[in-house]
Amino acid sequence: MRITLSDLLDIGIEKVVNVITSFIRNSVKQAGANGVVIGVSGGVDSSTTLALAVKALGSSKVHALIMPDTRTVPSEDVFDALDVIKLFNVNYDKIVIDEIYDAFTKKLPIYSEQENIVNGNLRARIRMILLYYYANKHNYLVIGSGDRSEILIGYYTKYGDGAVDLLPIGCLYKTQVRHLAIHLGIPPKIAHKPSSPRLWPGQMAEEELGLSYTEIDLILYGLFDKGLKPDEVAEDTGIELDKVYKVIEMHKKTRHKRALPPIPSIPGVKQPVKELFIDQ
Repeated sequence: MRITLSDLLDIGIEKVVNVITSFIRNSVKQAGANGVVIGVSGGVDSSTTLALAVKALGSSKVHALIMPDTRTVPSEDVFDALDVIKLFNVNYDKIVIDEIYDAFTKKLPIYSEQENIVNGNLRARIRMILLYYYANKHNYLVIGSGDRSEILIGYYTKYGDGAVDLLPIGCLYKTQVRHLAIHLGIPPKIAHKPSSPRLWPGQMAEEELGLSYTEIDLILYGLFDKGLKPDEVAEDTGIELDKVYKVIEMHKKTRHKRALPPIPSIPGVKQPVKELFIDQ
C-alpha cells in the first residue's frame, strides 16, 4: 500500500480553514447578501459547515434551520443539531416537515409509500424550498454542506440538498471533514457519527453505498488527486478492484448532477449561454 488515510489527512488544516472562511466571506460580499442560511442535521458535514460560516461571518449573520421528518430522523439527531447550534451561538428555527410532506403525497396520484428513494428525494426538496424561502426573505445565501466525496459519487438529491448557492466543504473528502470537525471544536460524537441523509427510516450511508467512506475516499484520492488507473488504485490502496470500479460507476452515472442542464447549440453559435462581464 502506498496510499493511506494519513495521506488524505495531511492537508494543512489551518490553511484550509483560512481558505474556506475567506471563500464564504467573499461569496456573501460579492452577492450583496446579508448572511447565510444553513440546514443543520446533527451530522458532521452540516455541523462543520456551520462552524466555518460562523468563523467567517460571525454568528449574527448565520441562521440555522432544523428540518426533521419525525418518521425518518431520530430525536438524537435533532438534539445533536441543537447542541452544535448552541455551541456556536446561532439563531435557528425548527420546522418539522411531516405535515408538509403529507400535503404533497396526498395530492400525488402516483404516490407509493414503498418508494424509498423517490420519497426521500421529496423530503430533501422540501427542505430546499424552506431554505430558499428564508434566503429570499432575508437576502441570505443558502450555504450547502455537501463534501467532495458525496459530490464526486453523486450521493445527494438533485435540486434537493444539491440546490445551494455555495459549497464550502465541497473541496474536502468526508474523512478530511471529520478531521476538520475535531479541529473546529465539534463534539467527537458528532464528528465521528456514521453518516446518513435520514431520507427514509433506517437509512445509513455506508450500508446503502456498499463501501466505507474510508474506502471511497482512498479510491477517489487515487483517481482524482493522483491520476492513477483503476488497477493502480487497487494496488496502491489495497482495496479490491471491483470496489474501485464501483466508485467509478457511481461517478459516471451521476455526471448529470454536477452539470447545468444541457442546452442545444444552434449552428454558428459556439456557446449557447455565456456570461457577459463589463467593467464599469
